[in-house]
Amino acid sequence: MILITDPRCTQYQAPGHPERPERISRTVERLRAQDALRITWDSPVKVDAETLLRAHTADHIQRLGSGRSDFDGDTPAHPEILEHALRGVGGALRAVELARQGKSVFSLLRPPGHHATRTRAMGFCYLSTMAIAALHARATGAKRVAVFDFDVHHGNGTEAILAGESGLAFASVHQHPCYPGTGATDVGGNCFNHPVAPEFPRLEYRKVLSAALAKLSATKPDLLGVSAGFDAYARDPIAHETLEAEDFHWLGTEIRRLGIPVFSVLEGGYSDDLPELILAYLKGIAGK
Repeated sequence: MILITDPRCTQYQAPGHPERPERISRTVERLRAQDALRITWDSPVKVDAETLLRAHTADHIQRLGSGRSDFDGDTPAHPEILEHALRGVGGALRAVELARQGKSVFSLLRPPGHHATRTRAMGFCYLSTMAIAALHARATGAKRVAVFDFDVHHGNGTEAILAGESGLAFASVHQHPCYPGTGATDVGGNCFNHPVAPEFPRLEYRKVLSAALAKLSATKPDLLGVSAGFDAYARDPIAHETLEAEDFHWLGTEIRRLGIPVFSVLEGGYSDDLPELILAYLKGIAGK
């Protein structure tokens, strides 16, 4: 198992904000201490302008770099936030490269990305990490790329960028109603939404996750990107779902069974138990 991270991603924060540095630092500490998985540590790669501009406008990138004002109440204009977001993208691009080599890989960086649209930072997200990675994979030889988003919030930014794009498919399982209010229906002919009600029963939730994976598998992708958000956990502070650590282990196992090269990128997950949830998922991906 290869973990991609960079300690610089813990160097920004807003007091009281749930998207906090400890999400990464405590997870790295837990993964270094465990002995169930053999982990190799890796770093993000550099990101060029051409790669970014497949998903975002030049104006959006310039605004991120300016630091003039907060983007919304949830998405502060932290100093050097563009550099932090670029490292997140670089982690996903490195993960694509490693997955193509047959490696199991997880990008453990912040900020998350799946709410960022082509022109807007929102919902803790600044650059659409997974959309950039998927478009890059297609542009560099992948014929069909699928994206599976199991964060409790709909990946509206990923969807908005990938909708209608040939060779790309997106599926999201998310609480609805919930932030950002999108994801009630399928869009673009290639984006498949699977909304679930708040406090949805765990076993029924698993069935929905299985159906979403089956929908993506039917597109016969040669690469699968996973937006791995752990805020559908029963004790996450900003959502109202029911999953436990064993459900994330089960989900990792189900993804492994697809037999498709896969890379995962951290999205949400704000409980103090996040390190254990990530470890459970990684064990499933690794077949442990």
